[in-house]
Amino acid sequence: MENKILICKNCIEECHDLMNQLENNSFNVLVAPRDGNAIISYIKEQNPTIVVCEAFMPNNDAINIMQQFKNVKNKPKFIIISSSNNTFLEREVMKNGASYFVLKPFSTSSLISIIKTVTNTVSYKKPPIKMQTSLEEQVTKMIHQIGVPAHIKGYHYLRKGIIFCVEDNDMINSVTKTLYPSIAKSFHTTPSRVERAIRHAIEVAWDRGDVDVLNSYFGYTIHNGRGKPTNSEFMAMLSDKIKLQLHSDKIEVAV
Repeated sequence: MENKILICKNCIEECHDLMNQLENNSFNVLVAPRDGNAIISYIKEQNPTIVVCEAFMPNNDAINIMQQFKNVKNKPKFIIISSSNNTFLEREVMKNGASYFVLKPFSTSSLISIIKTVTNTVSYKKPPIKMQTSLEEQVTKMIHQIGVPAHIKGYHYLRKGIIFCVEDNDMINSVTKTLYPSIAKSFHTTPSRVERAIRHAIEVAWDRGDVDVLNSYFGYTIHNGRGKPTNSEFMAMLSDKIKLQLHSDKIEVAV
């Protein structure tokens, strides 16, 4: 059977070099524009063996595309590329059918090696996701990705607040009476200052953060018309994602 590879244009910096090397290895290469709906059309018309595309594209994202072909016989295998080192995004992409989640930057040779592995593997096992060494490191990594700068007070208050919410589910249901005072006590300040600093940290992240990263965390739950999430929404979302990650790490088995 012919190995036909569909590649999203612009998601690979050295696209021509990659095409040449794949063709030298007997792959038939197709190049589609960076458009989610166009990727869907190409898949339906060309029946590729493998699709290489970005996690986020205009008009449709990779997860929606994979879901459309979930129950299709002889569906293609997906290699999803992203510049965002986001554990939650990686987990969602893999859960929805991707064979590999590849972070930029990467070399042409490494991508070709991945393509060969996916093509030659009949029953592919998802690569294990590394467990974080501590809850604090997981939370720190997450708020860094979202774009909260480490030099502002709200950064430290947010981190402590999310950790509190992960460790005690009831904290998020009593933000004013319990959570803010608990954070304030840890930093020898007042609950009102904690509330203002966290609000400022979220505003900074919303103004300066990576749009793709913010969408991956909040795009499906925060309505566009409402703008940025409230303090409690922000901490509830992140603490819930952390708890899901911890739970998954504990029970993860090879599939």
